[in-house]
Amino acid sequence: MTDVAPPDPKAAAGALDARQITALSVCVATVLIALKAFALGASGSVSILASLADSALDLAASLTTFYAVRWAARPGDHTHRHGHGKAEAMAALVQAGLILASAVFIGWEALARMFDPRPVTGGVWAIGVVIISMALTAGLVWLQTRALRAQGSMAVKADRAHYAADLAASAVVLIGVVSGAFLGAPGLDAAAGLVVAVWLAWGAFGLIRESGGQLLDREASDADRVTLTNVVLSDPRVSGLHQLRTRMSGNRLIAQMHIDLDRSLSFEDAHAIVVETEQRIQAAFPEADVLIHPDPRGPWSSAVPATAPPSP
Repeated sequence: MTDVAPPDPKAAAGALDARQITALSVCVATVLIALKAFALGASGSVSILASLADSALDLAASLTTFYAVRWAARPGDHTHRHGHGKAEAMAALVQAGLILASAVFIGWEALARMFDPRPVTGGVWAIGVVIISMALTAGLVWLQTRALRAQGSMAVKADRAHYAADLAASAVVLIGVVSGAFLGAPGLDAAAGLVVAVWLAWGAFGLIRESGGQLLDREASDADRVTLTNVVLSDPRVSGLHQLRTRMSGNRLIAQMHIDLDRSLSFEDAHAIVVETEQRIQAAFPEADVLIHPDPRGPWSSAVPATAPPSP
């Protein structure tokens, strides 16, 4: 499985934060709806209709993400000790549902148009709108990619996956409009709409799988667990690691573990090692929530009893 990658500090310079990029997504979706509504009125293309319906759901999804990242950024409180990071996974799940609904609507309309083809008019206007839409979407995806590298937000990742699918779908729509308007093959326009529907459904199931995994406390990715283990064991005073448990809350890693320490260490020394280990983990995984339990290891000696003496 693939979780959101840890933020890259080097990528933060010049990148928009999650709140800014979600606000930009809302603006782009609004502009695309206006453009595609005009193109639909001019052409009557089922491909444009498919793209318009998708953009309308894009707006709903982007608004959901817009509010989710703000909720997820709130610090933990007495009722949410681990913070509100899973709001991002909830937003991704909502996005997946909207995308799937869009796919069903578009697929139904495309199949109906295959059996009852209708001519595509105003092809020049429609093509112009599709090209402008592709340019706007490509710019948004590029900015989302930079924001994702800088912050690792799951909500932004879901939004980017959505718009990246839209970009590829727009290319299919462009083929459909050209076929229907200039090649006299409206059936190809309907077929293009059906391809868009299948593409959207595939993306929706991917989002459902990923967001559902986080909501059900699936373990962090193998790569993250390996990195976490290496960070912990980089201190030679830590002789072992076991009972490692991890999960993600948004882009925040939550981990619990037991580490093996020399049983002759004083309580203060053992505590200092635990604190240093937590600091190393948080350097590799910013804002990580870590709970470490030290276990005594090594040969028993009378100076360090293996168990507490019985009460008198």
